[in-house]
Amino acid sequence: MLLLVLPLTARSEVTTQVSCFRSLEGKNINFEFRTYYDSITQWSGAGVRYSKSKKAIPLVYRNTEEEVMTEGGPYQFTTTWVEVSDGVVTGEYERATQGARVNSMYYTNYKSGKRYSFDQDISMEASPETGCQW
Repeated sequence: MLLLVLPLTARSEVTTQVSCFRSLEGKNINFEFRTYYDSITQWSGAGVRYSKSKKAIPLVYRNTEEEVMTEGGPYQFTTTWVEVSDGVVTGEYERATQGARVNSMYYTNYKSGKRYSFDQDISMEASPETGCQW
């Protein structure tokens, strides 16, 4: 009888992954890329925080494309996230992954049209609690 009165709730756990990236050319640009995923609702989100900024920039998921790189090998997944800064769409991040490995990360600024390349810094200590320790 008690089960009929109390609503049943599913425990939803959001997993967070933090990756640290460094620019490949030009100025020394570093940013933290966070993804969030809720397995119950199938919701995902992301955000970036540049090393010289206290404020994170929210990202909105656009799409994921998958590609077979070699027959019998793991797929490459290219995911695009749109940057929304102060309510305006200002750019996009494109990340290509193969398993746990990040093959490429690009940022395109919509206003200037410039595209920037980044490498994942796998030596950087990072966690959901502390982020990237620049």
